[in-house]
Amino acid sequence: MNAVVFAYHDVGVRCLKVLLARGVKVELVVTHQDNPTENIWFGSVASVCREYGINFITPEDPKSPSLQAQVAAVKPDFIFSFYYRHMLPVDLLAIARHGAYNMHGSLLPKYRGRVPINWAVLHGETETGATLHEMAAKPDAGAIIAQTAVPILPDDTAYEVFGKVVVAAEQTLWNALPLMLAGQTPRLPNDLSQGSYFGGRKPEDGRLDWKKPAQYVHNLVRTVAPPYPGAFEEISGDKITVTKTRLLDESVRTKLVRAHGAQEKFFDGGHLYARCGDGNYLEILSIQINDQDASLNNYLKYMAV
Repeated sequence: MNAVVFAYHDVGVRCLKVLLARGVKVELVVTHQDNPTENIWFGSVASVCREYGINFITPEDPKSPSLQAQVAAVKPDFIFSFYYRHMLPVDLLAIARHGAYNMHGSLLPKYRGRVPINWAVLHGETETGATLHEMAAKPDAGAIIAQTAVPILPDDTAYEVFGKVVVAAEQTLWNALPLMLAGQTPRLPNDLSQGSYFGGRKPEDGRLDWKKPAQYVHNLVRTVAPPYPGAFEEISGDKITVTKTRLLDESVRTKLVRAHGAQEKFFDGGHLYARCGDGNYLEILSIQINDQDASLNNYLKYMAV
């Protein structure tokens, strides 16, 4: 069996290696050129292709006739998409004799669309995962082939959850491939009415609003903690990014209310706390000032503003 693979990011790296380990002949890889303005903290699909001698290309438009011709020339049994950033046109998907499949970073039908791990963390989910599914005209809408769940712990950042999902994607593909290569691909319902769809996120979406409930603020910090752009506020012309927080238990909250009342931000016993809109508190564990790591003591000058 042979395949054309559209891939990028860590999921692209690991799933491409799974195909090779399962004996799939990867004839062509389509990937992206790294954007010099982007924080590239993830693995390189292009580097894997160089290591294994796989032909790869980086076209800007996945709908171009020239790309479709290149894919058709391979006569692929399968087309796979592993964290490739563009939707693939239906006529290109139809080229694959045994189907075209995508690896998505959620438990479909929940969190279809962009950056599903970040959205799951923001909404306080306790689990997510990876789903291999058939590609269709709508995003993440085709039949489910297989999926693997992973837990989201209360203080996990989106980056930490992403690491779990990369492993889940590898396991999902590894376990599904034997049946797929034998022509027995399972197809389970993907009931979109039971799911959800979300769009992309922008750095501005990380702006802090301390009037929100403490759980929401904590989730936002986890969602956009480094290497993502961060949860931030601007004070006296400086950008203050909160990179880690902790929710407080009832006994600590009671002590802080008694000592500090409705004070919004304060130090107590060397610890920095913030009062949120629901009256609950967060401990601020680490910050950056103008995108540079900083001591919590540096926050003192902003408390007087």
